[in-house]
Amino acid sequence: MKRWTYTRAMPHFFAAWAVAAAFAFATLPATSQPRPGGTLTWLINPVPSSIVPLTTTAGGNAEIGPKIVEGLLTYDYDLKPKPLLATAWSLSRDGLQYTFELRKGVKWHDGRDFTSADVAFSILTLKQVHPRGRGTFANVVDVKTPDAHTAIIVLSKPSPFLLTALASTESPIVPKHLYEGTDIASSKYNSAPVGTGPFVFKEWVQGSHIILERNPNYWDKPKPYLDRVVVRFVLDAASRAAALESGTADLANGTGGIPLSDVERFKKLAGIEIDTRISPYLGSHQQIYFNLDTPALQKREVRKAIAQAIDVNAFAKTVWYGYGTPSASPIGKGISRYHDASIQPYPFNPKEAEAALEAAGFKRGAGGTRLKLRVLYNPFQERRAADFVRQSLGRIGIDAAVESYDFATYVNKTYTERAFDITLESLTNLFDPTVGVQRVFWSKNFKVGLPFSNAPHYVNPEVDRLLEAAAVETDEAKRRQLFTEFQQIVHRDIPSIELGANPAITVLAKKVRNYAPTGEHIRGSFADLYLQP
Repeated sequence: MKRWTYTRAMPHFFAAWAVAAAFAFATLPATSQPRPGGTLTWLINPVPSSIVPLTTTAGGNAEIGPKIVEGLLTYDYDLKPKPLLATAWSLSRDGLQYTFELRKGVKWHDGRDFTSADVAFSILTLKQVHPRGRGTFANVVDVKTPDAHTAIIVLSKPSPFLLTALASTESPIVPKHLYEGTDIASSKYNSAPVGTGPFVFKEWVQGSHIILERNPNYWDKPKPYLDRVVVRFVLDAASRAAALESGTADLANGTGGIPLSDVERFKKLAGIEIDTRISPYLGSHQQIYFNLDTPALQKREVRKAIAQAIDVNAFAKTVWYGYGTPSASPIGKGISRYHDASIQPYPFNPKEAEAALEAAGFKRGAGGTRLKLRVLYNPFQERRAADFVRQSLGRIGIDAAVESYDFATYVNKTYTERAFDITLESLTNLFDPTVGVQRVFWSKNFKVGLPFSNAPHYVNPEVDRLLEAAAVETDEAKRRQLFTEFQQIVHRDIPSIELGANPAITVLAKKVRNYAPTGEHIRGSFADLYLQP
């Protein structure tokens, strides 16, 4: 058996990317001892459908949840594992068993003991209900619990990415005694969670705020340092900017932050810091997906015409204000080890796009319209992104009607009703393509009602073969080749238009210290965060 703890380097099968970027953010000098007490006011948008990232990978859940529920491991900015609920771990020589020694003396917020039974229940539940769990834990056949503080994950095939999939934001451990025998998807504990983490859920006033309070019995004393975290839902970007500038809010990030047009001005404000680090665990990425069940979009020449009508570089400059990193491949530049840099956007050529639509039988009719399409967008993208697509398609005679919904309705429209033709999504690459990318292009992950899965309904047996082979391949060179072939086929098939890594802008008051010490960045626990006057 190989045995590792947090004091030793871990083998991992992904690029340790963004290391330089991770330290580009110059934190202010901290006091010698963190200061206990205080309330952090954190702005989030859009409003999440629940809190625990168990049945959804939505941003709000994945950000708020880890403050309450925890995973087995956390990770540094090189994505090396560190202890959380597990204190040590080992891998059998055949790569088919991970053994975890669990932390002793940990209590659920309701006072019950945390045990290996909770781990076994959670892993097997994630395999069934988590949008990425079907792929992440596909090779898990059992979780053995020889005693209360040992959990053994048993695999049918090697899973070279599994040890990196156990963060609180990705694989939360939930209390078996509260979830077992219930409908997991509708459990009240998804929105009023009981965890082992540094903060205890207090209240959720719909449309207003969530309050988390310090867990006085947290296993990692004297953490956490904050008394309280108040999550405020402020949907208007200008209002969020005003709250941060006035000091009535302390922290905001991503779509819950300020308009990109304000970033340069905010950089000059005395009481504000701007953090542009991209979480290596999250791997920001955005894309446009075609609904391949839409008859017109089943024609590759139509999808290619649309791709030629959208100037991706102009999109990055105007919609992202130059802060993003364009990438035409479904595996973005962030996962450099597997990214195929030879793949470039289809050349911007509206005239050729129009000719292709003519040839495909879509001639301009009354008012110059060739075709009408419904365009949706995930609120984690900006409305301006959808408007850019609408205007681009309008130039080639496609009437692209943008439909705007709150987050929960968007998810239902896209993944349950499938009431869209094109959707602008925000499905992150994450730490490994098997976890973050496979879910979209693997035909076996098309399931009506499963959020953030195979939205296009893309089916290609060769792509399935490549993805499934890469998921169990432990030879890095062979795994890289499998992913290269996958990227080239997807680029030729055009089930999507890949935009690349969207801007990662976090705005925080200078008094906020140590808010993102782990590779999960904002999706970490806030256990180390403190406020310095």
